[in-house]
Amino acid sequence: MILRTTLALMLTALIAACGSGGGGKAIPLGEPVAPNFQDADPVEFKGQRPARFPVHGIDAARFQKSINWAQARRNGVNFAFIKATEGGDLLDPAFNNHWRGAGNAGVARGAYHFYYFCTTPEVQARWFIRNVPRSKGMLPPVLDMEWNPFSPTCAHRRPEASVVQDEMRRWLRIVEAHYGQRPIIYTTPRFYKENKLASFKGYEYWLRTTAKTPREAFPQQSWRFWQYSATGLIDGIAGEVDLNAFSGSRTEWSAWLAARAAK
Repeated sequence: MILRTTLALMLTALIAACGSGGGGKAIPLGEPVAPNFQDADPVEFKGQRPARFPVHGIDAARFQKSINWAQARRNGVNFAFIKATEGGDLLDPAFNNHWRGAGNAGVARGAYHFYYFCTTPEVQARWFIRNVPRSKGMLPPVLDMEWNPFSPTCAHRRPEASVVQDEMRRWLRIVEAHYGQRPIIYTTPRFYKENKLASFKGYEYWLRTTAKTPREAFPQQSWRFWQYSATGLIDGIAGEVDLNAFSGSRTEWSAWLAARAAK
């Protein structure tokens, strides 16, 4: 039997009502809604629990085959990072549908690129730019840095940390110049440690850690988003989905959006 737990995030009665999944008018972009999420495999985090953060969202790719974005928004999907590209020639087949759906539903949306070490960062940056439109209100682009054990061509290419960091900087500079937004870096504990990313300064981080808190898995590293579950259940989304928390309060979320969303 699947275990389910509701995130215990209590805001005002009005916001909770907006998150109930019922009908009603569209929720404005950036207006935070309390999460009405469940989890098929919940983790009892010690100390820094996701429930302490009031603003939550998801990331989505081709694996999320059916999303009713308006319903998901009413249930507390305030933001979504949507997979756009991999390497220098792969476009996620669901990107365009997810991008339009999230935008139409008033979900703050951003796009991410999964990096491959068998293609130059310049080629990968141009591929991302070719496929992700500059859209008013979009979140900063995301560079997804993790080892890829499944690629038939890149699985065993693991450069040393100095090379990894150099390639990251080259991709980041090109993409920032195009979108006018400093990108966010997504990474995992292993990749972060092996590539000495504690020394890679000047960027906001989106951290994956589904068994430990960010404080435990990434000591001393500040973060803007925390991917805390891969088994989320949300009315409006078929199947399981990754769950993410924003690092601050509702007021801080609004201020961050005003500063970081594309003008």
